Amino acid sequence: MKRRHPRSVEPSGRSESRPRVVTPARRRRQTEAERRRASRAAISSPSLPATLDGGVLTATAILTSIGVVMIYSTTAPLSMGHAVPPHFTRHLAAVLLATLCAAVTLRIPLQRVRQLARPFWIASVALLVLTLVAGVEVNGAERWLAVPGTNFRFQPAEIAKLATVLVVASTLAGGRIERRNIQRTAVYTAIPAALLLQQPDLGNAGLVIALVGLLLFVAGAPLRRLLVPSAIAALGAAAFVAWNPYTRRRVTGFLDPWAHADDEGFQLVQSFVAFGRGGSLGVGVGDGRQKLGFLPEAHTDFILSGVAEELGLVGVLLVLGAFAALAVVGTRIARRSPDRFAALVAFGATSLLVVPAAVNAAVVMGLLPTTGFTLPFLSYGRTSLVICGIAVGLILRAASREAAPAKAPDARERSRGRATRRERVIA
Repeated sequence: MKRRHPRSVEPSGRSESRPRVVTPARRRRQTEAERRRASRAAISSPSLPATLDGGVLTATAILTSIGVVMIYSTTAPLSMGHAVPPHFTRHLAAVLLATLCAAVTLRIPLQRVRQLARPFWIASVALLVLTLVAGVEVNGAERWLAVPGTNFRFQPAEIAKLATVLVVASTLAGGRIERRNIQRTAVYTAIPAALLLQQPDLGNAGLVIALVGLLLFVAGAPLRRLLVPSAIAALGAAAFVAWNPYTRRRVTGFLDPWAHADDEGFQLVQSFVAFGRGGSLGVGVGDGRQKLGFLPEAHTDFILSGVAEELGLVGVLLVLGAFAALAVVGTRIARRSPDRFAALVAFGATSLLVVPAAVNAAVVMGLLPTTGFTLPFLSYGRTSLVICGIAVGLILRAASREAAPAKAPDARERSRGRATRRERVIA
């Protein structure tokens, strides 16, 4: 019978143990785990982020500044007896309120946002129903609610768009895109869209559907599941245009504005005139003529025409470039976010700002029929500005959850890694 040799013992009395090898794959997994832990801590932390995304802040500041200047210029002729146009004063107050809303939103953890998404959506639907019952009619559509006892009015459609984006992001953030999630998303989309069509507001109804479609695409929904709903939406929009005289007149003015330059195409023709007068550098701030009663809604839907006339092609490119930069930065934030809900919120909030801007620019240039969209950050509209501020706050909050890149190993860590590899080879 063989005699077993006792295990060799070090002088200290401890048995020998091979050093634990940290492979590159293990190191990557540890780094990813640390990033996810930091991400979960950021989503539940009510404190302000340590840093704010400079791209979002810069683009927002440029657009807001141009908007303040153009609101003063375009509303001054409406208030000849006032030293300061009342529209300008109200716009400044709305800018301050939007800034406050962005700061408050920035402090709300995204976990809390996700919990409040469905109640917020229910409240927005209730406001849309109330608009149909007691709404204020403006330009042939009941899109406004008046606060009793005050002169303040707001547009529930703006609230409904943000609420729908949040509740759909919450629904799709669970993981795989299953039939149940798509059905719930369809319900969350169809109800506000149907209520908006009753106002009638085809533009915002189509925007809600488009935003949800983008979220579904980004979340990974198969394209074959999106084709049929898209076709149904397109057929429904065509039927609505054919059935509704108000919308049909807008389409008629778009198809041949010069033949209807005295009625349906008047606004678009005057927008063309503004672009033509502005040229490359514009006629100068305050020197535009189209705002003197020629161009309707020069301070709201068609404010980009005022920018084209007074600031020229350079001003228009600056505005469009700022929106393009905002789209790039927002998409980058969404791609880098390790949390699915944060990524969908960042992308949805970015789309909520960029898609209406693209549509508005296309409308004033005669590429799309008039939709009634405001130009975010620039157009006069307190509800729109506040919603823009909340959207910016959500994007910045999602940006704070971007996992910090793993720092490069210092000299001591590199030396330890080389020693570990040598020991592994020796062993």
